[in-house]
Amino acid sequence: MTDSKMLPDRPRSDGRAVNQLRNIRFENGVAPNAAGSTLVHWGNTRVICAATIEEVVPRWMKEQQVPGGWITAEYSMLPYSTTDRKARDISKGRLDGRSSEIQRLIGRSLRAALDLTKLGQRTLWLDCDVLQADGGTRTAAITGAWVALNLAIRKLGSAGKLTTNPIIEQVAAASVGIVEGRPLLDLCYVEDAAADVDMNLVMTASGKFIELQGSGEESTFSRSELDQLLEVGRTGIEQILELQRAALT
Repeated sequence: MTDSKMLPDRPRSDGRAVNQLRNIRFENGVAPNAAGSTLVHWGNTRVICAATIEEVVPRWMKEQQVPGGWITAEYSMLPYSTTDRKARDISKGRLDGRSSEIQRLIGRSLRAALDLTKLGQRTLWLDCDVLQADGGTRTAAITGAWVALNLAIRKLGSAGKLTTNPIIEQVAAASVGIVEGRPLLDLCYVEDAAADVDMNLVMTASGKFIELQGSGEESTFSRSELDQLLEVGRTGIEQILELQRAALT
């Protein structure tokens, strides 16, 4: 693969620099019946993230006498979110493999952010529904779900149902990839489809990794290129963390 350091910093397909995020903003309170919700605008990607609270824990937690609460997630792409209609999972009689993988990722990411023993005997559900997909739907879902989760925790605190704040870390995610020999931050669909390497990073505000999902698409990548991807992803996530904090002020 061509050394990305030797390539000019020419504009991308949408005019961004290699280390530039798409425009990101959060529109909170879009689902009034949820304990916390936000609509993530991430370039042309749109994801609604909503948190609901059930005052029960999963059966396995009761049987194993596991203290505290639980966080779980569901993810789906609505039929009109893509150019060609995407059939609902229910029409196929089973959950799409990609959707299953992403919702498990969202759940793992958010559980890493909380001290579940302080949550109490309750379950927080995070429902992430993609209204429009233009790349990065899983990273948008994780990032937005953390905002919705915070809003739900605040509601529990205001109602006197929590004695201490269970949130221990801020969490955000970003995609990176190598396209035409260059490490790029925050891939849109066109770039993702053309990527030689693509990767999703989930990180905490303290700089720790929760998850790395990376692979060569009919290609390989070097340790140097991996380091470049991690660095461009880290700097992007730092910016996203700032946007999350602003959305919650």
